[in-house]
Order: sequence, then structure tokens, then C-alpha cells
Amino acid sequence: MSPSRRLQGASPEARVQTTCPSCDPAGDWDLEAPEPARWCGQHVSSGGRKRKRISVSVVTGRKPLGGHGDPPPPDASRLRRALRRSAKPLLAAGCGALPVLIFPAPGWWWFAYVCLVPLLLVLRGAATPRKALQLGWFGGMGFLIGVMSWLIPLLSVFIVAIAALLGLIWAPWGWLVHRLLHGTPDVGRVVAALVLVPTGWLVTETVRSWQYLGGPWGLLGASQYQQHIALRLASVGGVWLDSLLIVAVNTAVVALIVSWGRSYAAWLTLVSLALGAVAVSAWAPQPKLTGSSAAVGVVQPGLAVDSTGYRTTRGEQLTAMLTEAHPDLVLWGESSVADDLTVHPEVTAKLAALSRATGADLLVNVDAVRPGSGGIYKSSVLVGPDGLTGQRYDKIRLVPFGEYIPLRPVLGFVADFSKAAAVDRRRGTTPVVMTVPTPGGGTLKVGPLICFESAFPDMSRALEQRGAQVILVQSATSTFQGTWAPEQHASLAAFRAAESGRSVVQATLTGVSVAYDPSGRQVGTELGKSASAAEVYTVPLATGDTLYDRWGNWVPTGSVLVLLLWGGAWYVAGRRGAKRASQAENQGSAES
Repeated sequence: MSPSRRLQGASPEARVQTTCPSCDPAGDWDLEAPEPARWCGQHVSSGGRKRKRISVSVVTGRKPLGGHGDPPPPDASRLRRALRRSAKPLLAAGCGALPVLIFPAPGWWWFAYVCLVPLLLVLRGAATPRKALQLGWFGGMGFLIGVMSWLIPLLSVFIVAIAALLGLIWAPWGWLVHRLLHGTPDVGRVVAALVLVPTGWLVTETVRSWQYLGGPWGLLGASQYQQHIALRLASVGGVWLDSLLIVAVNTAVVALIVSWGRSYAAWLTLVSLALGAVAVSAWAPQPKLTGSSAAVGVVQPGLAVDSTGYRTTRGEQLTAMLTEAHPDLVLWGESSVADDLTVHPEVTAKLAALSRATGADLLVNVDAVRPGSGGIYKSSVLVGPDGLTGQRYDKIRLVPFGEYIPLRPVLGFVADFSKAAAVDRRRGTTPVVMTVPTPGGGTLKVGPLICFESAFPDMSRALEQRGAQVILVQSATSTFQGTWAPEQHASLAAFRAAESGRSVVQATLTGVSVAYDPSGRQVGTELGKSASAAEVYTVPLATGDTLYDRWGNWVPTGSVLVLLLWGGAWYVAGRRGAKRASQAENQGSAES
């Protein structure tokens, strides 16, 4: 017998409800009871039924109608409510972390095209737009903790605080997803979502890619570094165009799910994206190979790099092994020399001797205090057979917390509890293209980047525009050797090659060292994290500009414009609707 029927058949005394949610909010009430039995005589007539309905009970001298025995203590009830409140935010954070699987080392590149589907479904299912903002924030937190998990050895628990701060960038995107996809969206909302959700994500990626907010690590498009079509798209719109495509596919999949596969707009979008990607990859102009090549000797000392003295000594040993290979240039990794060469002539003399022995200049990387400046610089320094050539590049974009602490007066305490930079490095001011003499009597123009800088598409573009024939990356990821950071960093060079139309060679202290041709295809065999070796990579030279070289970051710029246009149209439509409603109300009042 249902609770309502037991109530109707009870004696008049049993029918009197002496308690209700208004009297005892912590009680264990029966939610299934009909409305008249939900409130005691005192509150049913005073609007109690309009209060928040926690649960209902009828006092009959028996167990409560819910059949749960005595009401639980208030603490247990509060705990259950807290767990219910935190369930969706935690779910959003977990879904936000899923994209970490699309990057190396898991490398599930195919998963990229559905990796955001769970998060999109959570956001569209938010109870209110305000809840969607909160869930978008938690989704961003989860995403950042996932893709930046390699920073945990450096920042420990502080990565959660940083992710919480930067995760706020995703909150507006969460609201946008809910606004366009909640409930059962009609064709208009589906079409709008297919345009605005991807552009909204891209604007989010662009904002958090600012160097002072952590830089463009973990861009969704970067997961496709081994896919030919994705690299061709990058030559048109940079890695940004690949990110846009990935989010558009995820959005179309969600539109199909919520419409039970009956959304023609979503099907049309998926087909159009596939055909468009193939067409662009076939149509986009490619750099023209000159028929010439450059032989770059890469020196990777290996794991035992705790002592900078040993690091340099091992680098010298490996360089000497390249004597018979006759490279055009020898490339050392980041922080491969710990002494400023202008005040340590004995170190410079050793490097010059190696240059004479190999017949090639050495591009080393100095991490030391510069005399007269009072600061530490990371610099690419070119050493020839006669010593210093005078060509040097100072690193411009530093790693937050690794090489400097943003707002050190406020956040400097982080260094006391983590491995964050104890002293801020100094910045360079401009990209540099170096002219290197080759054994054949010619010259080679190379553009150096130092570690973190290879994550920025605009930096390799700047070097190409200054005439670089080969882009060289000097890196050190030994601090993160047990993480996926070395593999992820090596993969970025493929996109820098495809975007700029120039070969890219990356040398690291402890792996992964690798080379890519002007189309982004890998050249030779990479040196892994366990290798202590020297390898010569012969990379082709190319001329001509890619469309990304010519147009730059047009995809992020276009995404911002699309969002601004939609925001303006939405605002105007809202104002007009409010005006019409006001006019109708005034007209109704006048008629009455």
C-alpha cells in the first residue's frame, strides 16, 4: 500500500501531521508523498509548500513513511549534501583531464576527436547557466592538471592552485556550451554550437597561451603531429586550425548524441570537415625543396647530468666522435655549458679545438651569470675554430616557475616549498638568425630557439621571416625525465617545421632529440631518454613561404571576431525582445 493510501486510511489522530520540512529541515522525509501530506497543519496554510522540499514524513506512531527508521544525525545529512554538491564538479574535472591521453607518451591521437564529448555533455546538463560557469571552471582545472602533470615534480601540490587560477579561463566557455546545447537544441542552436563552441575553445587556448599564463603547451591540435593532413592544415593556419577542427568534431558528435543521430546539421558538419581537411591538405602550397641539405650533428650527453662539469666533458667526448661525419654544424642542448665563455677562456679554447677537429662551428648553450649585467641568461652561443664568433641569442620566453616566478613579491614563497626558480633569469629582446660557414665554402642561416620557446608558433615564424634556413631547438628536460614532457616537447618541433616550411632539429641533454623536414615528417631516428650519443641529421633545405608564414595567427583572430559578432547580435536581440515585451505589457494595461 502506498504511503498516501496508508495516510488516508489512518485514524484522524494519525492523519494529523505534526512535523514537516519547515519544522525539521534535517529530518528524513518521504519525497514520494502527495502534496497535501507534505506539510503540517501550521505550515500548509502559511505557504509552507512553497519552501524548498527536502522530504516529507507523517507521524503515525509507526516508522516514517520512507521506511528508513530514525532520521540520521544532522552531520550525516550535511555530508550527503556536500557529496552531492561536489559530484558534478569532480566529474567535470575528471572529464576535463581526459585529453591528456591524446598527447605523447600515450599518443592516442584518434581519441582527440571525441575526448571532449564527456565534458561537453556534463556542461550541457548543468542545472543553470551559473552552474555551467562553475563546471567549466572545474573542467579547465582538470584539463590543466592533466596536460601539465609533468610540472608536479617542480611545483608539487601548488599545481592545483595554479590550475584553479588558470581554470577560470574556461568558465565562460562552459556557460557558452550550456547556452547552446542544453535541453534538446533546435537546428538554430545546433548550427550556432557547431560554430561558436570550437571558436570559444580556441579563444580560451589563445588566452592561456600568453607566455605569462604558462604558454601554449597542450594545444589540442599538437596531438596530431604524426598525421600528414593535420600537418598540412598547420601550414595554412598553424596548430590553431587543427585545434579548431578537433573541437568542431567533438561538438558535432555531442549534437548527434542529444538528437539521437537525427541532426542533419551535425552530419553535414562532419562530412564537410572531413572533405575540407582533405581538400586543404591537397591545395595548400608547399615549400619548395632546393635540392640542398644541411648536416647537423646533435650531441646528447645522457642521464648523468647532475654535475655540469660532467655534462660538458661528456659533450666534448661525443663531439669528438663526429670528426669523421663532417657535419655542417654541431648542436648542443640547453644549459650544456655552465660558465660564461667571455670570462672562461680555457673552456672557450676547448670548444674551439673541437670546432677545428670536426670542421664545423659549435652552437652551445650557456646558462650563467653574465659579467656586468648582474643576472643569469640562457644563451645560444656560436663557437668557431678561432673561438667566439660574436653571434649570440638570449632566450626571450622563460618558463614560468622553472626559470622565473611570476609576481615574485607575491608568489615567491612557492620556491620555499618546491623546486621553482630560486632566482629569475633575464630575458633577451629579439630573435636572432646566425650565419654559419659550412665545410663546402658556403653559409647556412640558422635560427635558434631555447626549450620552451619551441611551443610558440609565432617564434619559428619570426625566424623564417628573418631568413632562417634551419630552425634549431636547444632543450633540457632532465627535471621531468620520469614524465611525458620529453616526448611531448619533441613532438612540438614537427608543427614548427610544418608551420614555417623549414627543417627543425632539436638537441636535448637527456632526450628526446629529433629532426623534422620542412613538411613536418621525422628525419632519421630519434635519440630517446636513455641514450647518451651523437647523431648527424641531414635535413633538406627549402624556400618559399607557407600560408601560415604569410597570414600568421589568423585563426585565433578570426575566432575572436566571430565571438564578438555573436555576442553583439545576442545582445541586440535581447534588447529588442525586452522592448517588444514591454510594449505588449503596456498595451495590455491600457486595454484593461
